[in-house]
Amino acid sequence: MTRDDIIRMARQAGAERSCINDEVWMLALAETGFERFAELVAAYEREVCAKIVEECIGISRAGVVAAIRARGQA
Repeated sequence: MTRDDIIRMARQAGAERSCINDEVWMLALAETGFERFAELVAAYEREVCAKIVEECIGISRAGVVAAIRARGQA
């Protein structure tokens, strides 16, 4: 996961850029946004894992890949 991925997900969760001074800034996120951010990060990581499984063991183990992707639906 890159820095840009993290910033993109934080913004998707509602983070806004907040200036501390002319050179320093941060992303401000409301409390409910943290939960959404965590969900986005977890989904991203599940997808990375599913792709690794697909590449390593192939389509014959599609049930494993589907189980990884479905884990976030519970």
